[in-house]
Amino acid sequence: MLYTPIKFRNVEVKNRWVMSPMCMYSCENGLANDFHFVHYGSRAQGGTGLLMVEATGVEPQGRITNKCIGIWNDEQVDQLKKIVDFVHTHSESKIGIQLAHAGRKGSTWNNQQISLEEGWETLAPSPIPYHPSERIPHVLTTDEVKQQVQNFKEAAKRAVKAGFDIIEIHGAHGYLIHQFLSPLSNIRTDEYGGSFENRIRFLVDIVDAVNEELGANTALFVRISGTEYAENGWNIEDSVQLAKVLKEHSVDLVDVSSGGNIHGAKISVFNGYQVPFSSQVRNEAEVKTGAVGLITTPDQAEEILQKGEADLIFVAREILRNPYIAVQGAFEMKEECFFPHQYSRAKISS
Repeated sequence: MLYTPIKFRNVEVKNRWVMSPMCMYSCENGLANDFHFVHYGSRAQGGTGLLMVEATGVEPQGRITNKCIGIWNDEQVDQLKKIVDFVHTHSESKIGIQLAHAGRKGSTWNNQQISLEEGWETLAPSPIPYHPSERIPHVLTTDEVKQQVQNFKEAAKRAVKAGFDIIEIHGAHGYLIHQFLSPLSNIRTDEYGGSFENRIRFLVDIVDAVNEELGANTALFVRISGTEYAENGWNIEDSVQLAKVLKEHSVDLVDVSSGGNIHGAKISVFNGYQVPFSSQVRNEAEVKTGAVGLITTPDQAEEILQKGEADLIFVAREILRNPYIAVQGAFEMKEECFFPHQYSRAKISS
């Protein structure tokens, strides 16, 4: 199954390998540069079915660090379009972008909050910092929440202009959307807080707004944290319930990660440790899912697909180590996978 195509709207991904979105902290003023061109282009040359561009700020305050990438102006779109055009011209890969807002986890460097002089005032649903030593974030008013929805919508419009095949909304890892989802970081009393339905409203509003900018040729994913590993916090049952709602709102795939919202949460990490969350969401909500989390070999990826635990395999650290994991896996499995014709003398015949 690893080398079979899969379709989302009119977007056909040639195989199930996905380069997971990973921050590179290598931008000035949110602009992609030559590093990003080589970074993403090399994975396309390695046969990866889908490349996901790292968490991309929908506004300057939406970045994690002041070296993170953004998509709040046209100059950023132009730089991203160069990468998209290269991928489309010189590979069979599809390329997506993860739209994000860091919320209270922004204005940092090396996981430490930086000063207001070097950074910015962070935003959150409630006056609760990620770590007690950090500044109290600015609490978004109801009108400001609605403006953030508009920021995601405008970012999606720019992403379509840049030519991306897939847009992923980042609702995981303790960033702004996740902060709204969790009852531990959201203690609001307006329409965006309290009940499950109110806490998911921000994300659902974003999904609906983004979908207004998309047609049949651009698919929509959402990344969530399956659990935040905290008592009375967001859990896998919530994720299943959310996934059912997202399916009703035309989300094509739920990318299931975990954690990130509660400082000091105890997480047992091992190969494939997040796959059970993907499996439960996929099978109970009856939605397509992506699995991520220390997936390191083609055999492991194939087993996940064969067992019906996911539809796509998101690979992070391993694809940093080996940009050619997809094509090398195809050699081992005697399957077909894109390999640049310029490199044909190195191709291992099946």
